Amino acid sequence: MKEKFQAPKYAVPGVIAEGVNLLAGAPKIGKSWLSLGLAVAVATGGKAFGSIDVPEGDVLYLALEDTGRRLQSRLCKVLDERDAPERLTLETECPRFPEGGAHIRAWLDERPEARLVVVDVLARMRGVDNSTSAYSADYAAVTQVKQIADDYGIALVLVHHVRKAASEDYLTEVSGTNGIAGAADAVLVLKRSRGEADGALHVTGRDVDETEYALTFDAELGSWKVLPGPALDHLVSDTRKKLLTYVREHPDSSPKSIAEATGLGHDLVKKTLNRMADEGQLIRPTRGSYSAVSPVSGVSDAGQSPHEGVSKVSPVDTGVPRGLEGGSPC
Repeated sequence: MKEKFQAPKYAVPGVIAEGVNLLAGAPKIGKSWLSLGLAVAVATGGKAFGSIDVPEGDVLYLALEDTGRRLQSRLCKVLDERDAPERLTLETECPRFPEGGAHIRAWLDERPEARLVVVDVLARMRGVDNSTSAYSADYAAVTQVKQIADDYGIALVLVHHVRKAASEDYLTEVSGTNGIAGAADAVLVLKRSRGEADGALHVTGRDVDETEYALTFDAELGSWKVLPGPALDHLVSDTRKKLLTYVREHPDSSPKSIAEATGLGHDLVKKTLNRMADEGQLIRPTRGSYSAVSPVSGVSDAGQSPHEGVSKVSPVDTGVPRGLEGGSPC
């Protein structure tokens, strides 16, 4: 095959690639904060999740569940006294598809260096078609958006909800039929327990590695940040974290040697190791011994994404974003 294809463009290297990215999570979990933070990072050429350098470009953020006042309040918190980026366009209204698609295309036609469009939420733009099956309707809705992303070579994030019933496979938690996740180029699921600062962003897609990021939410700044090191370390109990740390440094260890080294009770260690192996957090290379699994790619201790090499886009004068005239919106 002699034809050469360009490498995919990233809005957020290693996390958000060009195409349709479905961002799903439970209501009130922080999806809007996450997507607004990404929009600001791309519009300024700053850092996504507090640590991943992103290329600068124009961004359209459709906050379809917000009022202008609420959106302004959120933006003020995220900006933290900085001026609103001129490359960020905010709107709280947009027609449903197919008219909504034409609206997005018109915005993109005027901004050749656009990199990101966020639709928050998908349900507010979906058309209603009672003549087809639920699966076909779901697939068609996402396919309409995908055509826009492919035509313009941009990343398009669709904010969506998950089912109430939890599942071991996070892809099956996406609300609606399999047509929604199936038509998307990437699926990101944000999970966080009530009252906890730390959460996990599960990512899988055609142009991104399957990855899990451990996040912490800063309520004062309204921002999600990636925690350094393997995500698993931040998402397990103190006992499991202690066992993981030891086993990484001492592979093929027995429950007895681990208990003696960590000071934990032998019965507790044995039972916990067995559960961790059953859940895929550890492996049993030989009978009666345990080792750590190789962590999926994430953010290193230095705070850099493993996906480097994306150059910044030179800024262009695209005018003042709607509703943000005069620099700071606060």
